[in-house]
Amino acid sequence: MTDPGEEEIALFRKKVWSFYRKKGRHDLPWRATTDPYLILVSEVMLQQTQVSRCLTKYPEFIRAFPDFSALANATVTDLLRVWKGMGYNRRAIALNATARLVVSCHQGILPKDELELQKFPGIGKATAASIAAFAYNLPVVFIETNIRRVFIHCFFLQATSVPDREILPLVSAALDRDNPREWYYALMDVGAALGKEVQNPNRRSAHYHIQTRFEGSRRQVRGKILALLTESGAMMSHDIARMTGEDPGMIQSLVQTLEKEGFVVTEGNCVHLK
Repeated sequence: MTDPGEEEIALFRKKVWSFYRKKGRHDLPWRATTDPYLILVSEVMLQQTQVSRCLTKYPEFIRAFPDFSALANATVTDLLRVWKGMGYNRRAIALNATARLVVSCHQGILPKDELELQKFPGIGKATAASIAAFAYNLPVVFIETNIRRVFIHCFFLQATSVPDREILPLVSAALDRDNPREWYYALMDVGAALGKEVQNPNRRSAHYHIQTRFEGSRRQVRGKILALLTESGAMMSHDIARMTGEDPGMIQSLVQTLEKEGFVVTEGNCVHLK
């Protein structure tokens, strides 16, 4: 790829804004706010879950835990009951831990700084930057799935194994620094549309990998264990194995992992949510 000039970048920016004005997802509920708490919840939810599912769970979660204080005081049982169906339950625990830190160490105010945000559980580089952009309208430079798709499709037409380090300068050059919040919304909407219209450009990313199969995976069994405990409160480990139909050794191993992650507590052979 040859480096695009200012005119090419300007044309690209014009096309993105035009798409956003005509076909942007302007009704997404987390776009109707700049409240850092609400933005945090939405960004963590959207990390590994489709927008359609988040549209159902996001308002339910906010009703149950309307602010940092409410979330900080939530029990694991409360969290998992609301989070049910979202998958990747560690995100709920991370949100809870983040809320406790914000309340206890930051006077209930989520920091603006990207590096500070990355210190919170479950918040990586991209999520920290997206929070900075959407909650605080800061001109940060970052890449996530939809953004990567747009730049590969528009600037790396014939390339394969494109590394993010080659995309980031373009993200920076194209960034609308006066309105980064709306600009990133626009980019993500273009990327989401491309995902439905063309063969996924992200397959040509150096960072592309096929998601591991969920059915029959340890992740699926983890979910079964947590679902049982959410309903029953406490169970004997051999009953968990019987009701999930899984090997007792696997159940024991997963319970140990869940205990280390802060989901459950074991007392002898009895397991219950923390």
